[in-house]
Amino acid sequence: MTNPLLQKFNTPYGTAPFEQIKNEHYLPAFEQGIKEAKQEIDDITNNNDAPTFNNTIKALDFSGAKLSRISSIFFNLNSAETNDEMQKIAQKVSPILTAFSNDVSLNTALFNRVKEVYNQRKSLDLTPEELMLLEKKYKGFSRNGANLNDADKEKLRAIDTELSQLSLTFGENVLAETQNFELHITNEQDLSGLPEGTIEDAAQTAKEKNKEGWVFTLDFPSYIPFITYADNRELRKKIAIAAGKKGFQDNKYNNEKIVLKIVELRAKRAQLLGYNSHAHFVLEERMAESAEKVTSFLENMLQKAKPKATEQFNQLSEFAKKDGIDLLQKWDGSYYSEKLKQELFDFDEEILKPYFQLENVINGSFEIAKRLYGLLFKEVNNIEKYHKDVKTYEVTNENGEFIAVYYADFHPRPGKRNGAWKTGYKSQWILDDQNSRPHISIVCNFTKPTETKPSLLTFNEVTTLFHEFGHALHGMLANTTYPSLSGTSVSWDFVELPSQVMENWCFEQEALELFAKHYKTGKVIPNELILKIKKASNFLEGLQTFRQVSFGILDMAWHGLSPNSFDSDNVITSVKEFESEAFKSTQLYPDVPENCMSTAFSHIFQGGYSAGYYSYKWAEVLDADAFEYFKETGIFNRDTATKFKDFVLSQGGTQNPMDLYKKFRGHEPKPDALLKRAGLL
Repeated sequence: MTNPLLQKFNTPYGTAPFEQIKNEHYLPAFEQGIKEAKQEIDDITNNNDAPTFNNTIKALDFSGAKLSRISSIFFNLNSAETNDEMQKIAQKVSPILTAFSNDVSLNTALFNRVKEVYNQRKSLDLTPEELMLLEKKYKGFSRNGANLNDADKEKLRAIDTELSQLSLTFGENVLAETQNFELHITNEQDLSGLPEGTIEDAAQTAKEKNKEGWVFTLDFPSYIPFITYADNRELRKKIAIAAGKKGFQDNKYNNEKIVLKIVELRAKRAQLLGYNSHAHFVLEERMAESAEKVTSFLENMLQKAKPKATEQFNQLSEFAKKDGIDLLQKWDGSYYSEKLKQELFDFDEEILKPYFQLENVINGSFEIAKRLYGLLFKEVNNIEKYHKDVKTYEVTNENGEFIAVYYADFHPRPGKRNGAWKTGYKSQWILDDQNSRPHISIVCNFTKPTETKPSLLTFNEVTTLFHEFGHALHGMLANTTYPSLSGTSVSWDFVELPSQVMENWCFEQEALELFAKHYKTGKVIPNELILKIKKASNFLEGLQTFRQVSFGILDMAWHGLSPNSFDSDNVITSVKEFESEAFKSTQLYPDVPENCMSTAFSHIFQGGYSAGYYSYKWAEVLDADAFEYFKETGIFNRDTATKFKDFVLSQGGTQNPMDLYKKFRGHEPKPDALLKRAGLL
């Protein structure tokens, strides 16, 4: 059998041959990829020449390229286009990959060569990028068990293998719970309050499921408008509780034991490596530097937001009392927030949707990237796709030079996890004077077109698209020598800067006029609506900040646990009780006994945000300060944009992130810009 994953990709720009790949290709491809990667490691360790930067550090960074490519294809599709068979393959291959990763990081002979180069670093004539790569390679070994004795190395292997499988299962359970729920409505009166487009979308979903009436799901384009606009409070409660109890039900998808096991194993792993907690281990290599600094940052944000959040919650509660709601519940928050916003600002977000046709917003993001960075996007049909909904683009600069391949996947479907994310199928690097360009992808779950309307986005979906596009630009404009330092391979509390700063253009008249055009008439969004968007942008921001900080606090609570928290005398038995205790300082709404956030908190238990959720707020400080600079010089000022590209977007992880930021901005970020923007000053 010819395996397309093991052949040279004879495709435009060497893109993944998605249409030729079948499930049976993956396991043999992984086996061969690991075999070749092991040989490349052996070639480094068996080299009789003295260790040098080139024959050890550089060789190590470029090793395993085939395996890396196979892994990116498989695991990206396991998030965006999975099925039962792929999930079984993931469970099989994950421990094999973990074992290989441990084989590398615990390889004494390899570490000795790396250490020998590292010990000579001051006498070597290395560029800043080479020095950063050397330091990261050395720390990659020392922070992952290379200095452990053999018995502890085996313990580490066992922990890593179990963690990789638990994380996979956690995600599979959340996906299953999301897709297993549906709210089936047959009485038209129960649709009261819902926007026409949402009703039409629900009718289409029902039709696809061969049901009469309307079907609402936990996919965001269905769930968010229902919880925001449905007048029927009991139905809002029903769908809200369903969303809140994912992984927290008495069924085979329950994640409670998995959460407890993940945090226990992470704590024990940290202890094995000489750290007080998983948070201490993670944060040593972040901009924040320490768990104490993150806790202090979150507490500071909490104190700044709490008075405003409490005032806004009371305002919302008083407003809801006019409707006879004595106690505001979580399923009332979005509904009455929207009603209050309409009253205060004469502003209903639904009236914006006709101005945000998906295709126009995509083109708007491209036009802004052109004005800022000189990028040109051309949709092409000769690049293979993993699903017919995916759009593919060739990205060039103004000189016609190829920059990147860009995939965009916008709508929910079975087999696709919720949310929005940026990923890649190939990173950027420079080898033998050839600049090998990246293949970047964003995956979203936006409102689908219906039989009568194109895809019309909510304003939140517009900012989400720009957010993920910001991540994509960070990947596309990468210009580093080494693959492990390229693009978004930066500190997790720096990676959100390029994405969050892009959201700012969605609030600027000069930018909105480029793409916010009525899908029927083509008329540009009226100035009065733009003013309302800006005025409403701070609406209930205190509550929003409070909520986001609470998620960071929960994350730090789980990952700040010391290993003795799992001793028989101290053992945590209830995920719900632990979570409630963590949320105590941030609780405004009454608790919902049936709900638990931790059991579906995919960012920290499946994604890479463990002890890192704070970084969203941390990066907001950076992005608000950075955008102040754009506003001072002009939001399309090419000189400012070039500085941002040269010092932030193209540099990847080649330098200390704070140094990069200061080169762009001229000073460290000041939180005043964020507090001012959020109305918290």
